[in-house]
Amino acid sequence: MSVLAFSLLIWIGSFTAGLVGSLTGLGGGIIIVPLLTSVFGVDIRYAIGASLVSVIATSLGSASTYIKKGFTNIRLGMFLEVATTTGAIIGALMATFISVKFLTIILAFVLIYSAYLSQSPKSEYQEVATPDTLAEYLELNGTYPIGDGVIPYYVNCLPAGFSIMLLAGILSGLLGIGSGAFKVLAMDQVMRLPFKVSTTTSNFMIGVTAATSAGVYLSRGYIDPGLSMPVMLGVLPGAFLGARILIGAKTQTLRIIFSIILVVMALKMVYNGLTGGV
Repeated sequence: MSVLAFSLLIWIGSFTAGLVGSLTGLGGGIIIVPLLTSVFGVDIRYAIGASLVSVIATSLGSASTYIKKGFTNIRLGMFLEVATTTGAIIGALMATFISVKFLTIILAFVLIYSAYLSQSPKSEYQEVATPDTLAEYLELNGTYPIGDGVIPYYVNCLPAGFSIMLLAGILSGLLGIGSGAFKVLAMDQVMRLPFKVSTTTSNFMIGVTAATSAGVYLSRGYIDPGLSMPVMLGVLPGAFLGARILIGAKTQTLRIIFSIILVVMALKMVYNGLTGGV
Protein backbone atom coordinates (compact mmCIF):
# COMPACT_ATOMS: atom_id res chain seq x y z
CA MET A 1 0.00 0.00 0.00
CA SER A 2 1.35 3.41 -0.97
CA VAL A 3 1.84 6.19 1.55
CA LEU A 4 -0.90 8.24 -0.16
CA ALA A 5 -3.45 5.40 -0.03
CA PHE A 6 -2.51 4.65 3.57
CA SER A 7 -2.96 8.28 4.57
CA LEU A 8 -6.27 8.54 2.68
CA LEU A 9 -7.71 5.49 4.44
CA ILE A 10 -6.59 6.83 7.80
CA TRP A 11 -8.19 10.18 6.94
CA ILE A 12 -11.54 8.49 6.17
CA GLY A 13 -11.45 6.53 9.42
CA SER A 14 -10.44 9.62 11.38
CA PHE A 15 -13.26 11.65 9.83
CA THR A 16 -15.75 9.06 11.09
CA ALA A 17 -14.08 9.04 14.50
CA GLY A 18 -14.31 12.82 14.75
CA LEU A 19 -17.98 12.79 13.75
CA VAL A 20 -18.95 10.16 16.32
CA GLY A 21 -16.70 11.61 19.01
CA SER A 22 -18.23 15.05 18.60
CA LEU A 23 -21.80 13.73 18.70
CA THR A 24 -21.33 11.66 21.84
CA GLY A 25 -18.71 13.63 23.77
CA LEU A 26 -16.36 10.63 23.77
CA GLY A 27 -13.62 12.10 21.60
CA GLY A 28 -12.40 10.28 18.49
CA GLY A 29 -9.66 8.34 20.26
CA ILE A 30 -11.84 5.40 21.20
CA ILE A 31 -12.24 4.60 17.49
CA ILE A 32 -8.77 5.66 16.36
CA VAL A 33 -6.82 3.20 18.55
CA PRO A 34 -8.71 0.04 17.41
CA LEU A 35 -8.67 1.31 13.82
CA LEU A 36 -4.92 1.87 13.71
CA THR A 37 -3.95 -1.28 15.60
CA SER A 38 -6.45 -3.79 14.20
CA VAL A 39 -6.83 -2.56 10.62
CA PHE A 40 -3.50 -0.90 9.83
CA GLY A 41 -1.21 -2.85 12.16
CA VAL A 42 0.22 0.22 13.89
CA ASP A 43 2.10 -0.33 17.16
CA ILE A 44 -0.34 0.42 19.98
CA ARG A 45 2.00 2.96 21.60
CA TYR A 46 2.04 5.08 18.44
CA ALA A 47 -1.68 4.49 17.98
CA ILE A 48 -2.27 5.89 21.47
CA GLY A 49 -0.12 8.91 20.61
CA ALA A 50 -2.16 9.59 17.48
CA SER A 51 -5.33 8.93 19.46
CA LEU A 52 -4.47 11.67 21.93
CA VAL A 53 -3.85 14.07 19.06
CA SER A 54 -7.25 13.16 17.61
CA VAL A 55 -8.95 13.76 20.95
CA ILE A 56 -7.40 17.23 21.15
CA ALA A 57 -8.48 17.96 17.56
CA THR A 58 -12.04 16.74 18.25
CA SER A 59 -12.31 18.99 21.27
CA LEU A 60 -10.98 22.00 19.39
CA GLY A 61 -13.14 21.30 16.35
CA SER A 62 -16.45 21.12 18.18
CA ALA A 63 -16.00 23.16 21.35
CA SER A 64 -16.24 26.55 19.63
CA THR A 65 -19.59 25.69 18.04
CA TYR A 66 -21.06 24.40 21.28
CA ILE A 67 -19.86 27.43 23.25
CA LYS A 68 -21.29 29.82 20.66
CA LYS A 69 -24.68 28.10 20.81
CA GLY A 70 -24.71 28.20 24.61
CA PHE A 71 -24.65 24.45 25.31
CA THR A 72 -21.29 24.18 27.06
CA ASN A 73 -21.00 25.01 30.75
CA ILE A 74 -17.55 26.64 30.65
CA ARG A 75 -17.30 27.38 34.38
CA LEU A 76 -18.16 23.78 35.28
CA GLY A 77 -15.79 22.41 32.65
CA MET A 78 -12.86 24.50 33.90
CA PHE A 79 -13.57 23.48 37.49
CA LEU A 80 -13.70 19.77 36.63
CA GLU A 81 -10.55 20.06 34.49
CA VAL A 82 -8.60 20.48 37.73
CA ALA A 83 -9.50 16.88 38.54
CA THR A 84 -9.01 15.46 35.03
CA THR A 85 -5.61 17.05 34.41
CA THR A 86 -4.35 15.98 37.84
CA GLY A 87 -5.56 12.47 37.16
CA ALA A 88 -4.03 12.46 33.66
CA ILE A 89 -0.59 13.23 35.07
CA ILE A 90 -0.96 10.54 37.73
CA GLY A 91 -2.16 7.99 35.18
CA ALA A 92 0.60 8.74 32.68
CA LEU A 93 3.23 8.34 35.39
CA MET A 94 1.61 5.12 36.63
CA ALA A 95 1.49 3.66 33.11
CA THR A 96 5.19 2.73 33.17
CA PHE A 97 4.96 0.88 36.48
CA ILE A 98 1.76 -1.19 36.42
CA SER A 99 -0.02 -3.55 34.05
CA VAL A 100 -3.41 -2.37 32.85
CA LYS A 101 -4.64 -5.68 31.37
CA PHE A 102 -6.76 -6.62 34.36
CA LEU A 103 -7.88 -3.02 34.76
CA THR A 104 -9.17 -2.84 31.17
CA ILE A 105 -11.30 -5.96 31.65
CA ILE A 106 -12.85 -4.55 34.82
CA LEU A 107 -13.47 -1.26 33.06
CA ALA A 108 -15.14 -3.08 30.20
CA PHE A 109 -17.85 -4.42 32.51
CA VAL A 110 -18.23 -0.97 34.04
CA LEU A 111 -18.74 0.49 30.57
CA ILE A 112 -21.35 -2.11 29.66
CA TYR A 113 -23.26 -1.32 32.86
CA SER A 114 -22.85 2.38 32.12
CA ALA A 115 -24.36 1.82 28.67
CA TYR A 116 -27.34 0.22 30.39
CA LEU A 117 -27.66 3.18 32.77
CA SER A 118 -27.53 5.68 29.93
CA GLN A 119 -30.59 4.03 28.39
CA SER A 120 -32.65 4.31 31.55
CA PRO A 121 -35.82 6.33 30.92
CA LYS A 122 -35.10 9.98 31.61
CA SER A 123 -36.52 13.27 30.49
CA GLU A 124 -34.49 15.21 27.92
CA TYR A 125 -34.58 18.14 30.32
CA GLN A 126 -33.44 18.16 33.90
CA GLU A 127 -35.97 17.22 36.52
CA VAL A 128 -36.52 19.58 39.42
CA ALA A 129 -33.85 18.90 42.03
CA THR A 130 -32.31 20.58 45.05
CA PRO A 131 -29.29 22.60 43.83
CA ASP A 132 -25.84 21.64 45.18
CA THR A 133 -24.71 24.22 47.75
CA LEU A 134 -21.09 24.16 46.56
CA ALA A 135 -22.18 24.49 42.92
CA GLU A 136 -24.29 27.49 43.84
CA TYR A 137 -21.39 29.08 45.72
CA LEU A 138 -19.06 28.58 42.71
CA GLU A 139 -21.82 29.75 40.33
CA LEU A 140 -21.65 26.58 38.23
CA ASN A 141 -25.37 26.32 37.42
CA GLY A 142 -26.35 27.39 33.91
CA THR A 143 -28.98 27.60 31.20
CA TYR A 144 -29.77 25.33 28.30
CA PRO A 145 -30.99 26.62 24.89
CA ILE A 146 -34.28 25.23 23.64
CA GLY A 147 -36.39 26.54 20.77
CA ASP A 148 -36.59 30.30 21.05
CA GLY A 149 -35.44 30.55 24.64
CA VAL A 150 -33.43 28.91 27.43
CA ILE A 151 -34.22 26.88 30.53
CA PRO A 152 -32.12 26.76 33.71
CA TYR A 153 -30.48 23.64 35.13
CA TYR A 154 -28.63 22.88 38.34
CA VAL A 155 -25.44 20.98 39.07
CA ASN A 156 -25.98 18.17 41.59
CA CYS A 157 -23.54 16.03 43.62
CA LEU A 158 -20.51 18.12 42.64
CA PRO A 159 -18.00 16.35 45.00
CA ALA A 160 -18.97 12.93 43.59
CA GLY A 161 -18.70 14.22 40.03
CA PHE A 162 -15.29 15.74 40.79
CA SER A 163 -14.06 12.38 42.12
CA ILE A 164 -15.21 10.57 38.97
CA MET A 165 -13.42 13.19 36.86
CA LEU A 166 -10.20 12.42 38.74
CA LEU A 167 -10.67 8.74 37.86
CA ALA A 168 -11.39 9.69 34.24
CA GLY A 169 -8.12 11.62 34.11
CA ILE A 170 -6.17 8.67 35.51
CA LEU A 171 -7.72 6.38 32.89
CA SER A 172 -6.76 8.86 30.17
CA GLY A 173 -3.14 8.72 31.23
CA LEU A 174 -3.15 4.94 31.65
CA LEU A 175 -4.98 3.95 28.47
CA GLY A 176 -4.33 6.87 26.11
CA ILE A 177 -7.98 7.85 25.66
CA GLY A 178 -9.83 11.07 26.36
CA SER A 179 -12.06 9.25 28.90
CA GLY A 180 -15.05 11.08 27.49
CA ALA A 181 -17.32 8.17 28.39
CA PHE A 182 -16.72 8.67 32.10
CA LYS A 183 -16.97 12.43 31.84
CA VAL A 184 -20.35 12.22 30.10
CA LEU A 185 -21.67 9.63 32.54
CA ALA A 186 -20.47 11.63 35.54
CA MET A 187 -22.31 14.72 34.36
CA ASP A 188 -25.37 12.90 33.01
CA GLN A 189 -25.95 10.28 35.71
CA VAL A 190 -24.29 11.72 38.84
CA MET A 191 -24.54 15.49 38.42
CA ARG A 192 -27.84 15.07 36.54
CA LEU A 193 -27.18 17.61 33.81
CA PRO A 194 -29.16 17.64 30.53
CA PHE A 195 -27.54 15.12 28.17
CA LYS A 196 -26.55 17.68 25.52
CA VAL A 197 -24.92 19.82 28.21
CA SER A 198 -23.01 16.73 29.38
CA THR A 199 -21.71 15.82 25.91
CA THR A 200 -20.77 19.36 24.93
CA THR A 201 -19.03 20.10 28.22
CA SER A 202 -17.20 16.78 27.88
CA ASN A 203 -16.03 17.83 24.40
CA PHE A 204 -14.75 21.07 25.93
CA MET A 205 -12.82 19.17 28.61
CA ILE A 206 -11.32 16.17 26.82
CA GLY A 207 -8.86 18.24 24.82
CA VAL A 208 -7.21 19.54 27.99
CA THR A 209 -7.10 16.07 29.55
CA ALA A 210 -5.64 14.51 26.40
CA ALA A 211 -3.10 17.32 26.00
CA THR A 212 -1.83 16.61 29.50
CA SER A 213 -1.35 12.91 28.69
CA ALA A 214 0.03 13.69 25.22
CA GLY A 215 2.91 15.65 26.74
CA VAL A 216 4.12 12.49 28.48
CA TYR A 217 3.76 10.35 25.33
CA LEU A 218 5.52 13.00 23.25
CA SER A 219 8.47 12.99 25.64
CA ARG A 220 8.72 9.22 25.12
CA GLY A 221 8.71 9.56 21.31
CA TYR A 222 5.32 7.89 20.75
CA ILE A 223 3.72 10.68 18.70
CA ASP A 224 4.68 10.24 15.02
CA PRO A 225 3.91 13.35 12.92
CA GLY A 226 3.50 11.23 9.76
CA LEU A 227 0.76 9.24 11.43
CA SER A 228 -0.79 11.95 13.57
CA MET A 229 -1.20 14.47 10.73
CA PRO A 230 -3.76 12.54 8.60
CA VAL A 231 -5.54 11.57 11.81
CA MET A 232 -5.86 15.20 12.87
CA LEU A 233 -6.87 16.38 9.37
CA GLY A 234 -9.63 13.78 9.29
CA VAL A 235 -10.89 14.29 12.83
CA LEU A 236 -11.26 18.08 12.57
CA PRO A 237 -13.89 18.24 9.76
CA GLY A 238 -15.67 15.25 11.30
CA ALA A 239 -15.87 17.09 14.63
CA PHE A 240 -17.21 20.25 12.99
CA LEU A 241 -19.91 18.24 11.18
CA GLY A 242 -20.82 16.38 14.36
CA ALA A 243 -21.17 19.66 16.24
CA ARG A 244 -23.67 20.96 13.67
CA ILE A 245 -25.67 17.72 13.72
CA LEU A 246 -25.83 17.50 17.52
CA ILE A 247 -27.61 20.84 17.94
CA GLY A 248 -30.72 19.53 16.21
CA ALA A 249 -30.40 15.85 17.10
CA LYS A 250 -32.82 14.00 19.36
CA THR A 251 -31.44 13.18 22.80
CA GLN A 252 -32.63 9.56 22.70
CA THR A 253 -30.82 9.01 19.40
CA LEU A 254 -27.62 10.36 20.93
CA ARG A 255 -28.08 8.06 23.92
CA ILE A 256 -28.41 5.02 21.62
CA ILE A 257 -25.24 5.97 19.71
CA PHE A 258 -23.48 6.60 23.02
CA SER A 259 -24.49 3.17 24.39
CA ILE A 260 -23.48 1.28 21.23
CA ILE A 261 -20.03 2.88 21.28
CA LEU A 262 -19.62 2.08 24.99
CA VAL A 263 -20.38 -1.60 24.33
CA VAL A 264 -17.98 -1.74 21.36
CA MET A 265 -15.37 0.01 23.48
CA ALA A 266 -15.89 -2.51 26.29
CA LEU A 267 -15.58 -5.52 23.98
CA LYS A 268 -12.40 -4.08 22.49
CA MET A 269 -10.96 -3.58 25.96
CA VAL A 270 -11.74 -7.20 26.88
CA TYR A 271 -10.10 -8.39 23.65
CA ASN A 272 -7.00 -6.29 24.30
CA GLY A 273 -6.81 -7.45 27.89
CA LEU A 274 -7.05 -11.13 26.96
CA THR A 275 -4.68 -10.99 23.98
CA GLY A 276 -2.12 -8.63 25.44
CA GLY A 277 -2.99 -5.72 23.16
CA VAL A 278 -2.88 -3.24 26.03
